[in-house]
Amino acid sequence: MRRNLLHAGATELVYEIREIVKKAHLFQNAGVEIFWENIGDPVQKGTPIPDWMKNIVAGLAQDSRSYGYCPTKGVLETRKFLAARTNALGGVQVTPEDFLFCNGVGDAISKVYQYLDPGSRVIGPSPAYSTHSSAEGGHAGQTPITYRLDPENHWYPDMAELRSKVKYNPGIVGILIINPDNPTGMVYPESVLREIVALAREFGLFIIADEIYTHITYNGAKAVPLAQVIGDVCGIAMKGISKELPWPGSRCGWLEFYNTGRDAEFARLVKTIEDAKMLEVCSTTLPQMAIPPIMSHPEFPAHREALNQAIARRGDVVYDTLKDVKGLIVNKTYGAFYNTILFKSGVLKPTQTLKVPNDGARKLVETMVDNVPLDKRFVYYVLAATGICVVPISSFCSDLLGFRVTLLEEDPERMRWLYQRLKAAIEEYLGS
Repeated sequence: MRRNLLHAGATELVYEIREIVKKAHLFQNAGVEIFWENIGDPVQKGTPIPDWMKNIVAGLAQDSRSYGYCPTKGVLETRKFLAARTNALGGVQVTPEDFLFCNGVGDAISKVYQYLDPGSRVIGPSPAYSTHSSAEGGHAGQTPITYRLDPENHWYPDMAELRSKVKYNPGIVGILIINPDNPTGMVYPESVLREIVALAREFGLFIIADEIYTHITYNGAKAVPLAQVIGDVCGIAMKGISKELPWPGSRCGWLEFYNTGRDAEFARLVKTIEDAKMLEVCSTTLPQMAIPPIMSHPEFPAHREALNQAIARRGDVVYDTLKDVKGLIVNKTYGAFYNTILFKSGVLKPTQTLKVPNDGARKLVETMVDNVPLDKRFVYYVLAATGICVVPISSFCSDLLGFRVTLLEEDPERMRWLYQRLKAAIEEYLGS
């Protein structure tokens, strides 16, 4: 080609959560049974969808309106319903015009970062959820800017580091929080959220809160929504139904804009995001129509609570199985359905291996492990030897070494067996 075709940030578009699937399929083709512990799709893992929810969706499919376009910002009745829920929190007040529906939170993330000036940066947590870090780095054409989540302090953010980076990097215009957090399963305490809001107010920043897991909490934790604490600071909350109902195949998420009128630059950003969606006409209609009848259904709270308690039990299996393994740092989880397991400094070496009984898988893994991060080497060997597919933490925009697992296995006995098998593999690997 006569010119470069790609934006400078194209190399930042990495999504290891799906990339590892390509490797897993190679081992599967070699005869290894794969146990998918990488992608957070509850439906794929067998989470039951209650009949009353299916009946609501089926009924809407009989409504001709669900086959047509809706307003660009989203179905008005749904926006009214969601605005009332936000206003009931007693914090910032919104109207239906402060909402914008997107085709999943992934679409929302892309639109928010895409139209920022390349020199305007949003600092996010590390370990980072790949969609955010890739979109932020991609828009800027540089490595994402991050603040540290501290595994020795419940994965809470290092506020001193965050303050320092904000103070000395004038390019930072926004702070991202993911609450509850993916990949760590941490839930931000209200005091920390208020400290972040105060920091944003002090330096004239806006806040992005990815709250896709906001109602998936357990072990006594509750996620405090940004709307409840943001006060007069500009902000964007990202929410959706893919994890909460769950209905990931709906690709239905939305943005809530807070305090748009308080800053002209922020108002311009919001209008640009809305205009970008207008070019697409609108997002999918039927899932939006389903939100009020599903979320207001008398059985929905008990349905969600039962799913949360099941996740808590699985989290206990992971924690209890791995917490005493020498060389690991293991935290309990309180939200979302992931846990991040870390290797202590210095325990991983470039010579460690596992016994791989399948000759084809052994030869295959040996072609993959040269010049890769040490946790990725471990993940590949675990795939070859056990078939357990997890995601290396070095791929989450982090200098830590470890792996992320999901808490979605529906069969309790299979769950216990799976993590005993993983524990044995870790001990063999670290002892090799």
